[in-house]
Amino acid sequence: MTHNPVISMLGRKLRLAVIGGGPGSFIGALHQLAARFDNRYDLISGVLSSDPLRAKKAGAEFGFAPDRIYTDAIKMLNAEASRSDGADVIAIMTPNDSHYKYAVAALERGFDVICDKPMTNTLENAEKLHKKVQESGLVFCLTHNYTGYPMVRQAKAMVDDGQLGIIRLVQVEYVQGGKADENDPDPTEELPWRYDPVRGGPSLVMGDIGTHAHNLIRFITGLEVAEVAAEAGSVVPGRVIHDYAGAMLRFENGARGNFWVTQAAAGVENYLRVRVSGTKGSLEWLQEIPQMLTFKPLHGPAQIRTPNGPGTLPLSKHSCRIVAGHPGGFPEGFANVYSDAAEAIAARRSGKAANPLALHFPNSLDGLLGVRFVHSVIKSSDANGKWVKC
Repeated sequence: MTHNPVISMLGRKLRLAVIGGGPGSFIGALHQLAARFDNRYDLISGVLSSDPLRAKKAGAEFGFAPDRIYTDAIKMLNAEASRSDGADVIAIMTPNDSHYKYAVAALERGFDVICDKPMTNTLENAEKLHKKVQESGLVFCLTHNYTGYPMVRQAKAMVDDGQLGIIRLVQVEYVQGGKADENDPDPTEELPWRYDPVRGGPSLVMGDIGTHAHNLIRFITGLEVAEVAAEAGSVVPGRVIHDYAGAMLRFENGARGNFWVTQAAAGVENYLRVRVSGTKGSLEWLQEIPQMLTFKPLHGPAQIRTPNGPGTLPLSKHSCRIVAGHPGGFPEGFANVYSDAAEAIAARRSGKAANPLALHFPNSLDGLLGVRFVHSVIKSSDANGKWVKC
């Protein structure tokens, strides 16, 4: 990715302001790294904490000019919108319940938006935000970063190319162990926002990783989930929040699927695996070995696809930064999403055409469908696994 289409179209980098993601934030550091990775953004201002003193201290440490360090998100949006050198793009990485408020406020002031997932906590807000994006004509990017992995994009390209034939079976599992220790009790006082159903959403495991798994199978297959029969709850005794969800899936084309996510599998780190089977063969990808995509044709031996290796299709090649035989990973997938969003934003602002290969980042429709899937899983689980339309 040596060519910089943003500078070619605008004559400068995009000016980025952030809401959230200050010191100590895991996801904030990834957003900032992704924005800088391909030299398409200048990080120029932000509100880095809900605490004014911490926000001022963090802004100074980030190197923001004194008049670009803000302690209130709405005040920042108003100030940046009034400047001739104001921000072009707003990145939101705050607790889930504030995504809607800040995204709508940014769109209303003419900013393009990059937002952490899940897009919103409620289905009503997801529908309203998607409508707002459509009406505005602005770019909205949702950071489902696994769609940025070269071999995930290779899988999508192979499905689109017809190499798997008609999709018949889809399996996805996202397994973590961070909440498996039963000797590590859940908080009872000063509840962290992720444990609060109002702030974190109605299902912790679905909001955290279930939306990723759902988005990944949609991205690769191009199919929508039509119905789910699900169970969601906790496997650790006494836990109130959801640490497990499983579902049978029916897709719009008649394909069947299995979905399983948990954060309570002892010893497991970040095991995300997907298998897609069609009439001509199957694809398998594992996030812990991200540079390898296995293709198993109906007739013939298994084949391995690797970044920039033999058989790499254009959508995958577009996301590869290094030569064959060298692995990429989590931060680079995040960076691919940011870089593609930058090209789409620059194209919108300049009136020029973006590379079609740069237009596969998740958007507000993906966010809406992810929130709808979460609520369908919960509704099915509450009805003892009854099939529920998505």
